[in-house]
Amino acid sequence: MPLYIHWNPDPVFFEIGSFAVRWYGLLWCLGLLAVYLLEHRLYKEQRIAEEKFEPLFFYSFLGIIIGARLGHCIFYEPERFLTSWEGIVTMLLPIKFDAAGGWHFTGYEGLASHGGTLGLMTALWLFVRKTGLKLLMVLDNIAIVTPICAAAIRLANLMNSEIIGKATDVPWAFVFERVDMLPRHPGQLYEALCYFAFFFVGWAFYRLRPRWVGTGFFFGLCIFLIFTARILIEYVKENQVDFENGMLMNMGQLLSVPFVLLGAFCMWRALRKGKDEITK
Repeated sequence: MPLYIHWNPDPVFFEIGSFAVRWYGLLWCLGLLAVYLLEHRLYKEQRIAEEKFEPLFFYSFLGIIIGARLGHCIFYEPERFLTSWEGIVTMLLPIKFDAAGGWHFTGYEGLASHGGTLGLMTALWLFVRKTGLKLLMVLDNIAIVTPICAAAIRLANLMNSEIIGKATDVPWAFVFERVDMLPRHPGQLYEALCYFAFFFVGWAFYRLRPRWVGTGFFFGLCIFLIFTARILIEYVKENQVDFENGMLMNMGQLLSVPFVLLGAFCMWRALRKGKDEITK
């Protein structure tokens, strides 16, 4: 019998009275903290004024959370969130209504990475308008460090036993006991490992070619790698919603295609521009 990994961690890291810190929220915060510290380092190395860096975290945090929440509700469960006032309220606020007409705090249950990416890009555009920095420079810098936060988020999904993989007999399969007793691909772990690797790839490119910041190359590289991996790994993951069953490509894959194309275009444009400057 294969020695599958039986996975059933407590989603709560610790609690004091009625206050609980969940692994999901903790890993989100650790990922954002890592991005903040690394991004701060890049801005210092590039001698960008401190006052122009300070609002970046605020813009990025709100853009990611708002975009990720709206993306999940609109792309994956529009019939639940867009057809009643209760749905619209719970889409915007982290609460849930009960049968008695009351409500209780739940946190946001359902976030989509594609929506988070769009929200982040929108927030960075607003940040650029406020600070006067160049958009491609801001996008490149955030793209260098973003994969480490994406990895932390997928580890958070793993701790929650959510976004599970399809049943398999590979030796490293996980048995998500909170879901069922079937051995499954740890799709969350696959993505987390890919994103960690992409962070080191982007960081290495930056160390080799720091002058490429501002060309759009790092932004293109980041979204090309992340969403190409997303398309491939989706083939070993269970669909998140029923309407995806029977589709040639599920919603996550379809939403990834434009990002892959945009990433390839940004890299091609940056490399072509650099080649033209060299040959002048």
